[in-house]
Amino acid sequence: MLKTPQQPATPLDRPLRVAILSDAAPERNGVGAYYRDLAEHLRTVGVQVQVVSPRYRNGHWYGGLAVPLPGDRTQRFMLPSPGLIRRRLQRIKPDAVVIPTPGPYAMLGLLFAKRHGARIIVGFHTHFERLAAMNQDWSARAPFAQWYLNLCNRKLFRDSQLVLANSQEMVDIAHGIGARHIGLMGTTIPRHLIEHAPKPLHGALERVLFAGRLAPEKNLEAVVQAAAALPQVRFLIAGEGPMRPWLQAQAERLTNLEMLGWVHRRNMRPLIDSVDALVLPSTVESFGTIALEAMARARLVVVSAQCGILSWEQLNRGLFQIQAQETLADVLRRIAHLTPQERDHTAAIARAAAIDINARTLQHWLEILRDGRLTGIHANP
Repeated sequence: MLKTPQQPATPLDRPLRVAILSDAAPERNGVGAYYRDLAEHLRTVGVQVQVVSPRYRNGHWYGGLAVPLPGDRTQRFMLPSPGLIRRRLQRIKPDAVVIPTPGPYAMLGLLFAKRHGARIIVGFHTHFERLAAMNQDWSARAPFAQWYLNLCNRKLFRDSQLVLANSQEMVDIAHGIGARHIGLMGTTIPRHLIEHAPKPLHGALERVLFAGRLAPEKNLEAVVQAAAALPQVRFLIAGEGPMRPWLQAQAERLTNLEMLGWVHRRNMRPLIDSVDALVLPSTVESFGTIALEAMARARLVVVSAQCGILSWEQLNRGLFQIQAQETLADVLRRIAHLTPQERDHTAAIARAAAIDINARTLQHWLEILRDGRLTGIHANP
């Protein structure tokens, strides 16, 4: 069981060197953001961290040869220079290498770690095979994509000392793929979301936000249907992805639905603070980091039963779940009928739970990175 720290994690007795090799750009998706935030927290307690990944700045991709992803031309598959990866890793000489994606960056990191005797820890965040099966643009390439992803994941799982997944469902999937030593990891939150006091909610349910990739698995139809059913509520959609043209057409039809486009991470806190609720009605969502971030800002958060964040009982108490036979609009009506005091109470529970999970997750990662062994953790601490 992951222990609840009595105080924030203290600096290490000796410098610990960690390299994170990720195919996900920190600026463009939840996996990239997870490890950027984790690295920020680790540095505050004395860990030397090098994050090696593609970068996305001002509409341009950096870090290798960029190939558009099938199914989402707004994302890129980067082919890095092996020499660049080797030089950056030799500079830090890591004690541990963390690998959260089954792509070229990850496989080069695995090769380096094996050659130099570094501990190898794999983060398992995304069930890519299921996403590929859902996306029509992948249909012709799905067999090859599933073969490649399974091959990479099996190699990573076999050669690592430990695999960490971010929900119980992902733990079960990893076991099925072939992981032998696997545990459950929590999620950290950007420090500024914790350190700055949140703004109070409005007296009524006035503004609702969806933020994330605009893709089929996010079930954005439910957001549009809720906007049509609740014309007195303003719905904001932030993100980029293949469904953007369809959503823009819906926003032209519905006066209370607004498209914000892609929002830089530094602007997410004021955006979250400006709304009363965040919604995540996904049909596939291994965790749902944006939901945890909104909880940290004391917002009301609505998630579908498919969101892995629900497997954490402590977080579950601060969430509103879309129940069977219930629509997103139904849940929002349920929230609107609560008193302001009841909404404030749930928001306070959510923020306290998110802050506590953040502290215990950091402590858990420190214990693992120090010795490379699995320390106990489960989803219902």
